[in-house]
Amino acid sequence: MKDKALTNVWAVNIDQRHSRREADRVAEALRFLETLPGIALAFERTAGDEVQGLLLHGSAIVDLLVGLARLDAAHRLEEPGWRIGIGLGDVEDGGAPSTRAARGTAYLAARQAIEEASRAPAHLALRTADPAAAAAGSQAETALILLRTLLSRRTGKGWEVVDAMAGEATQADVAVKLGVSESAVSQRLARAGWRESVRGAELAVSLLTAVQCGQEPR
Repeated sequence: MKDKALTNVWAVNIDQRHSRREADRVAEALRFLETLPGIALAFERTAGDEVQGLLLHGSAIVDLLVGLARLDAAHRLEEPGWRIGIGLGDVEDGGAPSTRAARGTAYLAARQAIEEASRAPAHLALRTADPAAAAAGSQAETALILLRTLLSRRTGKGWEVVDAMAGEATQADVAVKLGVSESAVSQRLARAGWRESVRGAELAVSLLTAVQCGQEPR
């Protein structure tokens, strides 16, 4: 017997850019994607260099963006290495054995989004199955585009200092850990857009939650 349909969930399609001239990075991406919280159906390779999965919460989309940006920085990419298509809608069978077997309007919206992502800012697009949610979805898309653009400019050293600030660490703690001055830590954090990315992530989560809950944009 099929499980109850899922309502207003996020289907996400991710496609590696420039895959014909670069090494296949899908396996690396999948290892990261399986750690995301709120997975309804696990990410898997669906065709070529494309990956698809189903997420329950908008916060997981922000985590996805941050993680992929981190992987891009590790490969010293100067721009996003993945096209991302995000679709909000319903799924007929949330208990399908895999994302390949599931169907629903969320997947149709994600397919439209990934097709449009090639020519979209930051190679990211978000589409909603419900036309009434399009305005709220556009606001959430804009926040994600801005956040992704900021993160794509962060270098490996930038990620190092941002990661060191995790938890309750102070800049003084990080200075000792990295063997640099507090001034150097402050400068690295500024170049990495640390404070801006934290606020941008919070805004994106808030807007994604609003569109998922059917709230009108302000």
